[in-house]
Amino acid sequence: MVKFIDLFAGIGGMRLGFSNYNTQCVFSSEWDKHAQKTYEANFGEIPYGDITKIKEDEIPPHDLLLAGFPCQPFSMIGKWLGFADETQGTLFFDIVRIAKYHKPKVVFLENVPGLLTLAKGDTFQQILKILDEIDYNVYYEVLDASEFGLPQIRKRIIIGIRKDIDKRSFKFPVGKKRKDI
Repeated sequence: MVKFIDLFAGIGGMRLGFSNYNTQCVFSSEWDKHAQKTYEANFGEIPYGDITKIKEDEIPPHDLLLAGFPCQPFSMIGKWLGFADETQGTLFFDIVRIAKYHKPKVVFLENVPGLLTLAKGDTFQQILKILDEIDYNVYYEVLDASEFGLPQIRKRIIIGIRKDIDKRSFKFPVGKKRKDI
């Protein structure tokens, strides 16, 4: 059984994509009260609150860390402050804190493609360096959810695999270009 955690869970979209007969969500975190209610309606449990207030040892062991961390600081539509956004931009470091403590096999991070170009690419290079320092190889590709059946254009990136895990079996999925969007 693959155990995973769902950080910045929202209403549970990423969890839904990872839920099957061979997986178990052992922890979820979402600070927004309205999203928590919807998550509870969807999965029968209320996510823990603000991840910045949860200690690493309060999170159960897991194989996979899922985190769709807030994209507003990294999006061209937002203020593009990156890590300088003290409210949301620094939440990446809570992911690092948890991954460093638990050492899950895979850290699956989801964010906007603007992360690649923010501050002339320096922000993304910093993320790569930090994940490398805590023993993760990072593989990334911009994937568009519309090519996988979602009825909207939604481009997202990034995955990290612990350095001692054989990556040869991992391949990014290939979607089908849609002409109707």
